[in-house]
Amino acid sequence: MFTNPNSPSSNASVAKHKPVARNGISMPLPSQFNEDKKRVATAIVYCESNFGAIDGKTANGLIRHSEKYRILSVIDSEKAGLDTGMVLDDEPNAIPICRDLADSLAQADIIPDYFIFGMAPSSGMLSIHERSLILEAISYGMNIINGLHEFLNDDPVFKVACAASKVEILDVRKPPSKKDLRMFSGDITRVTCPRIAVLGTDCAIGKRTTATILTRALNDRGVKAVMVGTGQTGIIQGARYGIALDAIPSQFCAGELEATIVEAFQIENPDVIIVEGQGSLSHPAFSSSSFILRGSCPNGVVLQHAPRRVNRCDFKQMTMPTPATEINLIQTFSDTKVIGLTINHENMSDNEVSEAITHYECKLGLPTTDALSRPPERLVEMVFSAFPVLKKKLPAAA
Repeated sequence: MFTNPNSPSSNASVAKHKPVARNGISMPLPSQFNEDKKRVATAIVYCESNFGAIDGKTANGLIRHSEKYRILSVIDSEKAGLDTGMVLDDEPNAIPICRDLADSLAQADIIPDYFIFGMAPSSGMLSIHERSLILEAISYGMNIINGLHEFLNDDPVFKVACAASKVEILDVRKPPSKKDLRMFSGDITRVTCPRIAVLGTDCAIGKRTTATILTRALNDRGVKAVMVGTGQTGIIQGARYGIALDAIPSQFCAGELEATIVEAFQIENPDVIIVEGQGSLSHPAFSSSSFILRGSCPNGVVLQHAPRRVNRCDFKQMTMPTPATEINLIQTFSDTKVIGLTINHENMSDNEVSEAITHYECKLGLPTTDALSRPPERLVEMVFSAFPVLKKKLPAAA
């Protein structure tokens, strides 16, 4: 059982990690560059009643990929005792799901450096219980990563708690001050490498996961790819370049994304830039996709679709569009071309995924795959087919 390190009877020490500025957003130091330079920053992720579900996408993403943190556990009382890898992908990863904060701390056997709020509810706000839980985590000496639209650093209660425990809160979605925001300038034309946006037919459909897998697969083949994140989860995972686009005033969205892409191009000199999508261009509740198309002016688009999803996420009265109608809308709205389709296999068997791939390849005339259940090489070939110049950049032995 853990004792609160800030109580008079406790001698426990807690490592602190100062945030640094990056792309206008205060970011915690990457795990491999912590102040002590000796160990990876540790974290537990809160995802009550939502791990493996749509609103748990931040936790789901961190379990699948994190460049910043070593995730010790996920809190979700409904799935307590299960392995997170088995819940997500039917493959164990030895990261447990715990009943509550006490259970998580007991299994960790240390005070983690960070407590990450791992859900993305449509309200974007904390419940009363969640406020109390975060304050409890702060009292233990844990820094807080908050991806909600509610900025905890603006709350006097959280300010006092952080000062008392000498910890910090990172409000990932908090944008830079308006004087520092950038307008669209046309500098995107200076980015001479291909820019590929991963868009979708709905929100929370796997765009970030596909973009991450595609970026990694290209780099593994020897093609230098850089991913630009556009949401809170990608930033928390450790994307070197990114903005929480849905928190930027609309007048600056295209410009902020453009400037971030230009910065990535100038610093990294990549062969290709992959831009994470948000929302859906056809979805009336979101405008992020339009800003992504405007700000990145992509040379190609990979479209993500969930064949078994009947209604839009969080909007049960709205039916899902077909890939064909979304493709038509994207190519009408922007001077770009959809180069391939990727499948979200929710509620599908492996045979059904194979049938869907065959169906869409025949119907749309586009290469189709599932980024999670099929070899990543298929994603790479999808990109090479659309941009043969990238294949020429492969190492001689490839």
